[in-house]
Amino acid sequence: METTKKKDDILLESGTNELELIEFTVDDRFFGINVSKVEEILRFTKDITPMPHSNKFVEGVFKPRGAIITIINLARYLDLPESDNPENDILIITSFNNLNSAFHVHKVKDIHRINWRDIEKPDVTIYGGQSGIATGIARYDDHLITILDFEKIIADISPQSSIKVEEIDRLGRRDALLKPILIAEDSPLLGDLICKSLGKAGYRNLIRTSNGEEAWEKLSEIKSCGGPIKDSVSLVITDMDMPKIDGHQLLKRIRDDSDLKALPVIVFSSMITEQMHQKNTQLGATAQISKPEIGKLVRMIDKYI
Repeated sequence: METTKKKDDILLESGTNELELIEFTVDDRFFGINVSKVEEILRFTKDITPMPHSNKFVEGVFKPRGAIITIINLARYLDLPESDNPENDILIITSFNNLNSAFHVHKVKDIHRINWRDIEKPDVTIYGGQSGIATGIARYDDHLITILDFEKIIADISPQSSIKVEEIDRLGRRDALLKPILIAEDSPLLGDLICKSLGKAGYRNLIRTSNGEEAWEKLSEIKSCGGPIKDSVSLVITDMDMPKIDGHQLLKRIRDDSDLKALPVIVFSSMITEQMHQKNTQLGATAQISKPEIGKLVRMIDKYI
């Protein structure tokens, strides 16, 4: 099954606040992944080379079309029963954080178009806060679909592929900077790493929100208080993939607002593809940086504030 055509269609639409969600199952439980993160869907292959001393969730590597890709056993990671008939299983090939991976799942059900407003933020008492692996819960027909935090899964298995706070040390000694920065990031783990990195870089006045809706509510609150906007927020950093209001809709609202439109907005996302870059540019992004390049993010913040 190819996903390219549908992915390109929705990527080039501006401000719809919708996503294409691939629904799949592991042990008859329903999960989802944004089409934007998916390169291809393949039948499971037995042509896998195990890797010695690899992570216990890694089945091995294979080489479709000349590229070596790591296979992650999602049932094993989620502590769910593995398939009795793996020859009927599916590999979801993903591309984000400048990394290609294959997730071994049991079935791919369908592709749904869902508004981000219909996706609920997970309850931390159920999904574990920073240690949780869900970024959203979507209701479709008569069941719930858990949208997994694939960036966290990759970070758990390969920490060196995630945001590296130690990159900030290479920037040298830095003074404390109190200009306020608003951050919209739905992954608790990545949100913590971003704030820790920016704090280490001297940016101590951070306003953290967990999705575009919370970020917009905060900006609206700042507007209602009167006074110069930049006294309360000097710059916005936003992810793209977020419940309620996604990064594209947040960016569009900022640019359409006469009081907020001059704010620098930096897109910090794991999905800065050519199509995504085009869409962000159309919507007025000040800069775009691919995760996990945190040092580059700090230098870009320095440039604009």
